Amino acid sequence: MQTHPVIFVPKSSLPPVIVRFPTLLLFLLIGTAASGQSAEALLADSTLSGWHVIMKGEGSVPVDSQRHFVWEDSLLHILPDAVAGSRQPFAALITDSTYRSYTLTLEYRWGDKKFAPRTDAPRDAGILFHAQENTAFWPTSLEYQIQENDTGDTWLIGTRAVSLRGPDGKVFDPSGTPARRTGNRYVRFTRRPATELPGWNVVRIVVDGQQAQFYLNGELVNAITDAQWRPVDDEIWEPLAEGHIALQAEGAEVFYRRIALRRLE
Repeated sequence: MQTHPVIFVPKSSLPPVIVRFPTLLLFLLIGTAASGQSAEALLADSTLSGWHVIMKGEGSVPVDSQRHFVWEDSLLHILPDAVAGSRQPFAALITDSTYRSYTLTLEYRWGDKKFAPRTDAPRDAGILFHAQENTAFWPTSLEYQIQENDTGDTWLIGTRAVSLRGPDGKVFDPSGTPARRTGNRYVRFTRRPATELPGWNVVRIVVDGQQAQFYLNGELVNAITDAQWRPVDDEIWEPLAEGHIALQAEGAEVFYRRIALRRLE
């Protein structure tokens, strides 16, 4: 019989559980883990308190001097003033604090405008988590992709991880075969098919150390485990279990609301 890696499902109200690939029903147990903490608003005022901004080619920029991320009428508006079609540098709004185990929820909808260099591409954004503040842009991290018709894909940015893949080896399948992917910078795990709504869409990410589940409008669309990174530029991979959270500005007008975090420990 083929042996498979062992995944330990952490704290919960139940006794410790050991899950073996590929039976998995993957991280459905993670979603119930330690849910007693109350949710906190992660972003809720016009000063963007608790967050800072980095911009491609410029590094850190003062929050009060930038117009990529603007809080208005209880919404975070991405690129509200920029002229459609104009060239806008990519940027990230990053939490000052780091987080390890939590459920992050938010709602998003697309605006009308697109900006160079992505005027002819699908509208694109994303949520980075376990982001490391290094000199790279985008920061070394794990990404929940938010993109027209691709929301729920996983991007590994200078990282590596394991996910369950279906018979074709491409899309996520909770009862599929484990696959590890590693790349010099960008590697993708494709979500399983899901429907993005024309208006507001609900994103939920359940993160517990080195593993995460991705939900779109209540449906499990992707999951990863055994996330790793290289803290220095060598061949030694180490567990990636904590980091910053970031929202991307990536050439599209986007609105976010109800950005909340519930700690799992």
